[in-house]
Amino acid sequence: MDLLDSMKVYVLAVEKGSLSAAATACEISATMAGNHLRTLEKRLGMQLLNRTTRRQHLTPFGEDYYVRCKEILRLVAETDEQAQNLQLAPAGKLRVTAPVSFGTEALMPALSEYLERYPKVSIDVVLSDRVTDLLEEGFEAAIRIGPVPDSALIARPLAPYRLMICASPAYLARRGTPARPDDLTQHECLSFSPSAMAHWRLQDQEHICRVPVSGRLQVNHGQALRVAALHGMGIVLQPAILLEADVQAGRLVQLFPHHALATRPMSILYLPDRYRSPKLRSFVDFVVERFK
Repeated sequence: MDLLDSMKVYVLAVEKGSLSAAATACEISATMAGNHLRTLEKRLGMQLLNRTTRRQHLTPFGEDYYVRCKEILRLVAETDEQAQNLQLAPAGKLRVTAPVSFGTEALMPALSEYLERYPKVSIDVVLSDRVTDLLEEGFEAAIRIGPVPDSALIARPLAPYRLMICASPAYLARRGTPARPDDLTQHECLSFSPSAMAHWRLQDQEHICRVPVSGRLQVNHGQALRVAALHGMGIVLQPAILLEADVQAGRLVQLFPHHALATRPMSILYLPDRYRSPKLRSFVDFVVERFK
């Protein structure tokens, strides 16, 4: 007899209280259910159930064996499900969230390739710089910048989020080009928020500089700060993905290119029980591949 079938009959006999009830659940005869139990006991050399005409109860070994059988059957069922899912093409609607600048400048261009690769998947992307609750807000994956807090979420690391300091040629012609990090104290520095204005941190091969900066303009949107810099309103510290194209086109000039700026870790997060979904697995694997 098949060992897994015998384990299933035994587990059902324990949970339903009798071999006859287990036989009904498995759609086999009571005699066959009894044969499964005897086969197990003979194989193990141990009695699992003490049976009388009125009731049954587990032996001490039978209690431990019941727990182990439950776990074995669970793992087998989970493995079968994973194998079936791997054979299925990713399909359905996927809801993900990402930071505004990264989502606009990096994720959006990449999604054209993903959607072409998986034509049966549709994606609802919510761009937001606040930390969202995946379970409460119905997201299957989130791209986050910054340290990952201890939680029940699985985090896959992506490439660190790089920053860049830039200004327009017009601004530099009017105010001069800062030669050293300390020169930034004499310039209009554009900031995402007042809290980000305290210090900018730059590092060369020998020194780490924490430069106090200030400016008259704060905007809570990275693209708006980019536009302000393009219009000569000041020096901007923003993600490289937001500014690199402007630097290459000559619309902005990168300052202190030989200094290292603070990088921030970036990850894609998801709930562990959702990863068996082919659409989520395909998206996570694609993002890790593209932004590793």
